[in-house]
Amino acid sequence: MGKSFVVWVVDDEPAIRELLNVIVTSAGYEVEVFSGGAEVLACADPVPGAVLLDLMMPEVDGVAVLKELKRRHPSLPVIVLTAVNEISRAVEVTKLGAYDYLVKPIDQERLKTTLHRALSHASLTEEVVRLKSELGERFHLKNIIGSSAAMRRVYAQIEKVANSDITVFISGESGTGKELVAKAIHYGSLRSDRPFIDVNCAAIPEGLQESELFGHEKGAFTGALATHPGKFEQAAGGTIFLDEVGEMSGSAQARLLRVLQERCLQRVGGTKTINLDVRVISASNRDLESMVADGSFRQDLFYRLVVFPIELPPLRQRAEDIPLLVEHFIGKYARDAAAGVTGIQPGAMEALRDHTWPGNVRELENVIHRSLLLADGPAIGIDDLPVGLGSGADSPGSESAAPISVAMSLDELEKAAIEKALKRHGGNLSDVARQLGIGRSTLYRKLEQYGFKNKKDD
Repeated sequence: MGKSFVVWVVDDEPAIRELLNVIVTSAGYEVEVFSGGAEVLACADPVPGAVLLDLMMPEVDGVAVLKELKRRHPSLPVIVLTAVNEISRAVEVTKLGAYDYLVKPIDQERLKTTLHRALSHASLTEEVVRLKSELGERFHLKNIIGSSAAMRRVYAQIEKVANSDITVFISGESGTGKELVAKAIHYGSLRSDRPFIDVNCAAIPEGLQESELFGHEKGAFTGALATHPGKFEQAAGGTIFLDEVGEMSGSAQARLLRVLQERCLQRVGGTKTINLDVRVISASNRDLESMVADGSFRQDLFYRLVVFPIELPPLRQRAEDIPLLVEHFIGKYARDAAAGVTGIQPGAMEALRDHTWPGNVRELENVIHRSLLLADGPAIGIDDLPVGLGSGADSPGSESAAPISVAMSLDELEKAAIEKALKRHGGNLSDVARQLGIGRSTLYRKLEQYGFKNKKDD
């Protein structure tokens, strides 16, 4: 903490102010002193880290100062100091928001400990607020990329439903951004400061779906050694996002239907009814109507989930958005790129626009990330794209020693990038390391890891 925190000392007695100044300064904090309540309330300086406030002062007493400080700055820790040890007084100031209540004469070590805890608590509170703000900003509607007519329709739908509690169903192929839309709805809603619980139904074994979603009581089944609140309870007051909802078992579908109808649940093996205040957003890349027709998905559940449908268009139907997405992903992965790679050549962009993108935006993001690792010049070229998107590594005159494909693992991609750089620079390891943006020692380790032998040094 140290000197970055300023502590205000408010007391009408000069000797007490001086003593508190010495104690707080010795604890490593800066101090600003005030001789009374009117003086501190008139101060327009930046908000301090904490306040040490005498309770009994003439003119404006400590209670009035405490009320006004907490009105102005609710999270500001105020430590009340008083010569009167009365439980009723301590209860009163605590209810008004005081962090703690210390009786004079002040125990120096206790004051230092209390002050340290107060500042730590305030710092943690500020960090939580900052992280929540960043999280909301990250999943704000404006961070969904695209200006096509199809995406403008999606934006309009999100704005219409965000501040309501209507149940939303998001459809679209894999990789179109269903989770991003669900988060934009949540963080644009009145529930934004409450939990967002993301559940991939396809990733939960069928036999565990009910327990994971709705919880279970201790002893409900073999291995249930303790009571376990499910995802719905964890989302209390917020939003639960059921991705790939079409993969739910029949019994889990039946329980979900009851939750949506009655807004309550019973844990597996339990009898207690737990009321719920949870918004439900679901999604699927499967055609739920067809599943209803063939009997694999409950019709009554379908109508409970698909109250407000939002359909995300596949990338091939909004090719005009590809340049915007490419620019976004180049910026996102700029740190992974070789030095100076900041754009994409027209031929490579044309190849991206012509591709059918079966993996949609997720596939495009992976392609850009990997191409940045391979690019030699200031812009991604057509030879840096995976095979099947452009001339690729199989084209005449290509410098790549091995074909690069979207299906390659990151290790395979890294090996191919090193091999290409080695060929381009004739084995000069200094130039190779410079192009790849890594240190020489890291390059040596990678050469050994991938089995490159007898490479020429500079």
